[in-house]
Amino acid sequence: MTPKRDRREEETPAGSPLHGYQGDRGAVRTVPGVPAALTIALSREAGARGGTIGRRVGRKLGWQVYGQDLLEYTAQESNYRPGVFDHLSEAQARWVDERLDALIREQSLTQHPSVVSLARLMLALGSQGEVLLIGRGAGCVLPRATTLNVRIIADLKDRIAYLGQYLRLTQEEAAEQVRLRDQNRADFVSTHFHRQPGDVYQYDLVLNSGLLGEDLCVELIAHAARAKSAAVWGGGGE
Repeated sequence: MTPKRDRREEETPAGSPLHGYQGDRGAVRTVPGVPAALTIALSREAGARGGTIGRRVGRKLGWQVYGQDLLEYTAQESNYRPGVFDHLSEAQARWVDERLDALIREQSLTQHPSVVSLARLMLALGSQGEVLLIGRGAGCVLPRATTLNVRIIADLKDRIAYLGQYLRLTQEEAAEQVRLRDQNRADFVSTHFHRQPGDVYQYDLVLNSGLLGEDLCVELIAHAARAKSAAVWGGGGE
């Protein structure tokens, strides 16, 4: 006598869980065509060479790169903000406002005016895509489905040595700079976005630049960006 098959086996695709969480099956975009393309949000430990890696990835992909200083300056400087917001379509502008309101309503973003302005800028850039944002909690603001979240780390000794050479500091001075920069970045993210940078589960990629080197980190991020873009929007990726 042939054993009776569980009906679920016939209805469930191979490899799919029979119960419980089955992945995010919601719409990738709340508004058709928004975001228009992928954004990379790059977080980094002090001295892990994340800024250099991010700029190199931007050049490799042909994308614009906004570092921490440029993000803050553009968010606060009225002469530069129109250059970003004037290029938004009506759908993109509406998406930015709705996403920002949702973050505030869900208490995922503080209502400090400068931080709200910064978040609005990052959302405006993310609505258009093909941009790489370094630091300032970009990965906490932009939707996970259309953002490649990357964290660059390295051994503490490597980071101290790199920052000491880069800034021409003694080992003690460099160690203190690494400590202060890491603390300031963690405080900013935890205070305004209620997250911890060290939580690895919020990232698509966590790369050790001390072990992999800059070149391989750049290649891996660029490859992942192309692959995720192909998965979301279609196309050949590479």
